[in-house]
Amino acid sequence: MWQDFDRRRLQRDGVELVWRQGGAGSPLLLMHGHPQTMAMWHRVAPRLARQHRVILLDLRGYGDSGRPEPGPGHAAYSKREMARDALHLMRSLGHERFALLAHDRGARVAHRLMLDHPDAVSRAMLLDIAPTLAMYEATSEAFARAYWHWFFLIQPAPLPERLIEADPAAYLRESMGRRLAGSDAFAPEAWAEYARCIARPGSAQAICSDYRASAGVDLEHDRADRAAGRRLVQPLRVLWGAKGVVARCFDPLALWQAAATNVSGRALDCGHYIAEEAPEALLAEALPFFNEESA
Repeated sequence: MWQDFDRRRLQRDGVELVWRQGGAGSPLLLMHGHPQTMAMWHRVAPRLARQHRVILLDLRGYGDSGRPEPGPGHAAYSKREMARDALHLMRSLGHERFALLAHDRGARVAHRLMLDHPDAVSRAMLLDIAPTLAMYEATSEAFARAYWHWFFLIQPAPLPERLIEADPAAYLRESMGRRLAGSDAFAPEAWAEYARCIARPGSAQAICSDYRASAGVDLEHDRADRAAGRRLVQPLRVLWGAKGVVARCFDPLALWQAAATNVSGRALDCGHYIAEEAPEALLAEALPFFNEESA
């Protein structure tokens, strides 16, 4: 999948970060979702790399990146800490300012990165999420049933960890394969990567810690931002799957308009996994949006 992308490693505060880069041009960082890895971008990254310096990061706790102990309040997996990983990576490459394309959990990291370090992010495209705080505050029965993993993964340790570790491949099938497009949406090579990485030691704890942080410390950070009136100021484009849960249970554009000053967006004819279900539609949106920066 990565013929023209170099694989590299970087340390930040004892946590190993695995990433790839390819192409040339303005820097563009791609961050993946749960329970995936950077492999989710394999259908779009090569095209983006024709015009941009594309950097792909395995988030801490996922892929081949490190799985640190969560610490008090699962702070090691707060989106603030994960955003610092991304910032550290980009600055280590000499990119003080860069663009973001992010999906699912990676988009939540991107949201925090844009708030905490507004001068570092030039523009961003976020895929199939609404702001975390808004989604929790508006949780309905329909959402809780469809996004059962949000509420399963935050249960006290070690119950969810034990259940995932008993059969990681089954968790992957249940959390990804039961969605709109089924497992047919994913290339065999990408699915093999997801299966390999979720079976790595520490993956279950890391995934649960990611979601526990989102239901705890991340909400504290989001509420503090709301109380202070902080909003995203960068050009923001949001896309969501017209056939997905986010579209069915929320009004993504309205929720992002409440959180950002310069936002546009629309639904695409697909489900949750936009980069794998509808890569051409995503590229038709991403290329002009990110090319505006270098025009």
